[in-house]
Parts: sequence; structure tokens; C-alpha cells
Amino acid sequence: MTGISDADAAAVAAQLGRAPRAVRDVAHRCPCALPSVVQTAPRLEDGTPFPTLYYLTCSRLNSRIGSLEADGRMREMQDRLAEDPELAAAYRRAHDAYLAERDAIESLGTAVSAGGMPDRVKCLHVHVAHALAAGPGVNPFGDEALAELGDWWAAGPCA
Repeated sequence: MTGISDADAAAVAAQLGRAPRAVRDVAHRCPCALPSVVQTAPRLEDGTPFPTLYYLTCSRLNSRIGSLEADGRMREMQDRLAEDPELAAAYRRAHDAYLAERDAIESLGTAVSAGGMPDRVKCLHVHVAHALAAGPGVNPFGDEALAELGDWWAAGPCA
């Protein structure tokens, strides 16, 4: 692991319930100061491609996003994606930004990013992680989900 302290690695392991894999750095922290998103290497330690550049670690945030997914939010987003060309273009830009960031570390030789981008909405966890790491205005579905989730950190640290 590069760029991550032993304390952060321990916090991420507690959040995930397992040791983190291929972590490069903490990409976002909750207001409680614990990591909430880590940036991962494009390949696992054994060389296996790992296209998910941003991995959500906060267990409380993961649970809340799971509730949004169970409520059918991805299906609603997918429907809007097919009907709204401006939204589709913003989502394409999020995909392109994701690929550019990952390829700057190491190209996997593929146009596959994560979360179904650019044509499907497959995993809100990925979109929220991307939105937190990249900041507002980059991933429209990550931004929307975060707005719905509110202050997930208000109850204190998740680990």
C-alpha cells in the first residue's frame, strides 16, 4: 500500500471487516476524520485487473446506499439516463474522467470504468465513492445519491 498510514489501513480494515486490497491512498475522509473512500491500484497485488479506482469504505454510508439501491433508485436513474441527453452527456463525462484518472496510474487497456458507466447505472456505491473523491459536479448520480443520503456521518465514526 502506498500513501496510506497504518492507522488508516487499520480503520479501513475495521470498516470493511477484512484487510483492504491494492490501496494507494485515502481519497476522501468523513468529517469524523476516518477514511470513507480509498483509491485503489488498477491491478491487485497478483496482477489481476481491478478497474474500481475509488472504493467506498465507510460501513454506515455503504448501508445507506444499499437502502437506496433496494428502493429502486438505480432503475429510476437508468430510465432518466435514456430520456435525458444532458444527463447522459454528464454521465459520459464522469466515465471519461474516471478512465483518465485510472489510466494516469496504469492503463488496463480497456474502456470499462465502474458502476455501469457510461451506459448503465449498476452500482451506487461506486458513484458515491467517485463523487466524494472527485468532488461535486463530476458524477451526477453520485451527487444525487449523496444529496439523498444527508449527513450519514452525524452519528459519529462508523468504526
